[in-house]
Amino acid sequence: MSDMIATSSQPGPRPASQGRPLLLSAEEGWEALDLSLPEGPATPPEAPLDMPEQDFRGRPPLGPDSRWPSLGTIAARLVAFGGAAAIAWVGWRQMILTFGSNVTWLQSVLLVLFALTFTWVGFSFTSMVSGLFARRLRTPDGPNEAKIAVVMPVYHEDAAATTGLLAALARDLYRVGLADRAEIFVLSDSREPRAVFEEMAAISRLRDISPVPVWYRRRSSNKGRKAGNVGEFVRRWGGRYDQMVVLDADSVVGAATIRTLSARMNADPAIGLIQTMPMLVGGQTIFARLTQFAGRIYGPAVARGVAAWSGDSGNFWGHNAIIRVEAFAQCCGLPELPGKPPFGGTILSHDFVEAALLRRAGWKVRLDHDLRQSFEGCPPTLLDMAVRERRWAQGNLQHARLIFSRGFAWISRAHFVIGMLGFLMSPIWLMMILVGLALSANVLLSRPDYFPQTYQLFPTWPIFDPVRMLWLFVAAMSFLLVPKFIAIFRAWLRPLAKDSGGNVRLLASAMFEIVLSALIAPVQMLIQTRQIIEILRGRDSGWEAQVRAGQVPPWHVVLRRHALHVALGGATLLVLAFLAPWQLVWLSPILAGLILSPLTSRWSASPVFGRWARRQGLLVTPEEREAPELLTAANALDFRIAGMLPRAGLDVLGRDPALRARIAALLPENPRAPIEERLDAISAEAKIRHAGSQEQALRFLSPAEQLAVIENRALIEAFSKLPQ
Repeated sequence: MSDMIATSSQPGPRPASQGRPLLLSAEEGWEALDLSLPEGPATPPEAPLDMPEQDFRGRPPLGPDSRWPSLGTIAARLVAFGGAAAIAWVGWRQMILTFGSNVTWLQSVLLVLFALTFTWVGFSFTSMVSGLFARRLRTPDGPNEAKIAVVMPVYHEDAAATTGLLAALARDLYRVGLADRAEIFVLSDSREPRAVFEEMAAISRLRDISPVPVWYRRRSSNKGRKAGNVGEFVRRWGGRYDQMVVLDADSVVGAATIRTLSARMNADPAIGLIQTMPMLVGGQTIFARLTQFAGRIYGPAVARGVAAWSGDSGNFWGHNAIIRVEAFAQCCGLPELPGKPPFGGTILSHDFVEAALLRRAGWKVRLDHDLRQSFEGCPPTLLDMAVRERRWAQGNLQHARLIFSRGFAWISRAHFVIGMLGFLMSPIWLMMILVGLALSANVLLSRPDYFPQTYQLFPTWPIFDPVRMLWLFVAAMSFLLVPKFIAIFRAWLRPLAKDSGGNVRLLASAMFEIVLSALIAPVQMLIQTRQIIEILRGRDSGWEAQVRAGQVPPWHVVLRRHALHVALGGATLLVLAFLAPWQLVWLSPILAGLILSPLTSRWSASPVFGRWARRQGLLVTPEEREAPELLTAANALDFRIAGMLPRAGLDVLGRDPALRARIAALLPENPRAPIEERLDAISAEAKIRHAGSQEQALRFLSPAEQLAVIENRALIEAFSKLPQ
């Protein structure tokens, strides 16, 4: 444990900004820390960098000339996109032969929907196969003096968890020798007073123990959301750094991987961004463990394929990537889109757009699939995932306004299309099922017309080839399942299978994942379809804090959220049982998923069942069997920091002078704001002046005024002078 809490004894530079003790023995612990005012300002001296707003219709900025793909990338694109096109053509032709020459209107609709879905599942297969042409990546040796900022934007997060991750990363950076050129920057957009208070207290503790400089800045305005948060950082301090590693509040990249990323970027001056493939970790519920198992076992093969056909026109997923700050400032200033949300306003899925903007200026954007020390959390429940996907769906549909912008590479446009289809496929699948049922009802409830022509000697017999239709269904299922079994076979040939419990348990876990995913898929289809309808009707998703750690939803919640799913599944089952029982063979997985959705949603959210699966050796990942030291240290530091945070609320601010000094140290030295932005502070000052005690003052103050107190040294001092 002492190795997790203490920093490495490896010699290295001490940060000048926070002159706190770096080495703590197990006997000393955190209690040995000096609780006086932390040394150094909250932020470093500003080093402004110009970041102009981009004109999507104008000429792109001039970057390095790196537009021609390699032969391997061309071959991968032929396999991925050419193969998907060939699959689409074959599926279209076979479906026409299934219906015969006289295709009705309903059959034509089904034909189009089938072609879209068949192409989609075919592309998932050809994309993985294209990974055979993925480039072999190397890390160059040589001097590297690039200054790195590790940037973590936060918004109403678990303060102890985020600072625990950063504390472990800071220790890791010191261990690998990056303490002299790496700094951590926490960019807060939090607005709720208690969350801000805990956040600042946690950052103060982090600054005590970090062997690298830790800076903290909280914005008074949340304009632009996460993209605006990072953009302001670049405009104010971008000139201080050469590269930045962007994290999410529940993600982290190991220091050795950061060093590798920095070296690869430094060796090629045309690289603007390198994305890693994050591994999902920390799942406790069945749903979270299912998601992280699929990502860990199937993800590397999928990432290898995407990296192969993307080449130097890769994508950005918003976190766990290294970015050349100069290139980002040059290309990625995002404007507000004209019109109202959900299609206007702030660009939500800004990461896709930023990658496309970098590429259109000539900068390389890569997915380096070979790096494994990249981790993130995952939503704990199906309902929490639905909330997160609501914002993703809106952001991806927003890209329809940008896809034809001037200068975008066609692969960047392909990333946009794939992102949109990832959500649009749900209503397409649903429409295909409904049209298929309508066709069946039409056959059952109407009499065929054998003589559609007035003068016709021979009858026109209805044509439907069930055998050909069966083979098309088998082909579609194969495109979905074969990539998974290819990934399992690759795992058997590597240590991955052994590290996941052995070949037998890995196969059993995969079968368990396939069955449970089949039950969840129909529910997700209906949820995403509803989300698409809401977006098209103009409903904005807003900006809510993400759920990182959930709990088992009560029965009344799951019954209310899934009542429509159960009703649709039950009604369809009854109708088909009377009219077309043979259709139940094809639709039974979908109907079972809908009817059982409340049970699946609740039980998959249970940590108890998650622990049961772990004991049975199901859905186990290598990071779970042998936790990386970075994550183990983060968990230990999370626990330690959580025990030292003020949980009583803002009233402790008036009783604890050391804590007041720590909060004040994280505030800007000379805040300047126009009068309209200081109205809450002015009213808070008046209420504090007239309050008879600290308790009474807190009752008087609104949440906005409490926030104004926390971010103003004079108001903190005035509040502390009130009787307790």
